[in-house]
Amino acid sequence: MNPILDIVLRSLAVYFFMVIAVRVFGKNQLSQLNAGDVILLLLISNAVQNAMVGPNNTLIGGIVAASVLFVANFIVKKFIFKSKFVKELIEDHPYILVKDGKVFTDVLKKVQISEDELEESIHEHGIETISEVKLAILEVDGNISVMSVDKDSHQTHYSRHKTRIKRKFNPR
Repeated sequence: MNPILDIVLRSLAVYFFMVIAVRVFGKNQLSQLNAGDVILLLLISNAVQNAMVGPNNTLIGGIVAASVLFVANFIVKKFIFKSKFVKELIEDHPYILVKDGKVFTDVLKKVQISEDELEESIHEHGIETISEVKLAILEVDGNISVMSVDKDSHQTHYSRHKTRIKRKFNPR
């Protein structure tokens, strides 16, 4: 087989494996990686490098593999944008965790977030108690967005902070 075509096919296989693995095992925000996540990321990148380029460790082999990954990612993002089916296959949907101070414990269990983690996230948004939360949503990227109402001015406040909440695979 042509060595370049071999690298292209291997790189595509690794890319799609990683897309599926992230979907199944959850997502982390790059800015919120802890030490274990960084170690895992480094080990995975080292483990899949040889799977992509095989015995070809030339500069051209590395550039071809990287180019294939960029192109595959670009194409997948286009499909996500244009196809609802592909989007639902790769990305999860947002979940309402709290509405008008009421916690949806069944949803918390489904997305595997403890009440302590939810309270911690709400405190990070500057809100003291869950009863003050108008709406808390676990977004598709793993962040929790929180809206609250100021009791004095009756104004709605919205904040969104990066969290360490991992999205879990959710078979529908």
